[in-house]
Amino acid sequence: MPSQPRPAGSAQSRPRPPRSTPRPPRAADHGGSSLAALAALLADPTRAAFCDALLDGRAWTSGELARYARVAPSTASEHLSRLIAGGLLAEERQGRHRYVRLATPAVATLLEDLTAFAESGGTGTRPPRTLAEAGRLSAEARARTCYDHLAGRLGVAVADALLNRGLIAEDTGLAVTERGRAWLAAQAIELPPRTGRRGGRPVVRNCLDWTERRNHVGGALGEALCRTALDRAWVERIGSGRALRVTPDGGRALHELLGVDVP
Repeated sequence: MPSQPRPAGSAQSRPRPPRSTPRPPRAADHGGSSLAALAALLADPTRAAFCDALLDGRAWTSGELARYARVAPSTASEHLSRLIAGGLLAEERQGRHRYVRLATPAVATLLEDLTAFAESGGTGTRPPRTLAEAGRLSAEARARTCYDHLAGRLGVAVADALLNRGLIAEDTGLAVTERGRAWLAAQAIELPPRTGRRGGRPVVRNCLDWTERRNHVGGALGEALCRTALDRAWVERIGSGRALRVTPDGGRALHELLGVDVP
């Protein structure tokens, strides 16, 4: 007998549903969204200028940053709010004044590393636009602050002297030697609290200098040396920027203590 047709809608006649394919992960499912958000914060020239200014390690007012970046105060306030919300800056209020600074030393390290990458050819460099900018860049190349430690030719010269005199060593990772700790004690240079402890800053670390393409000293030791140089007037700031000038007393002290000749 001829086979009877199956009733419509029976299990045997229903087409099999296609196999589901895995859904690609959304941006929020992985770290790419966080990286994109960070890149977006730094992609704006005004916000990048604010971060560059704050690499001098000091707290600035909103008005000072507005004048530095040549934008309106309302524009500066909007950009600062985004940088604070993004975790790059921290805010402090004193009376009517609003001060901002880099949120942590880790933020400073990130910004300096990005600057080093950009200035070393990662994104190309541009010539200075004005004589004033050329003078500023020349001064920063000689000596400047990199957040809270010394950079430029002076910073690299100090790092070389510390290594050559055995005050720090790179045998098993950069570290302060016993000789170095004795030298610090003799000069009454104290490392910040919680140095080297869990949650604290490393005692010493290399930081790639974006003008010299060599390492200067960062970490707690770098902070202590920079603070000492400023407190004892071995160096002084040039204007409101990051550039430093070595004083006559500083030149003598650096030569006597480390054999550093002012670059």
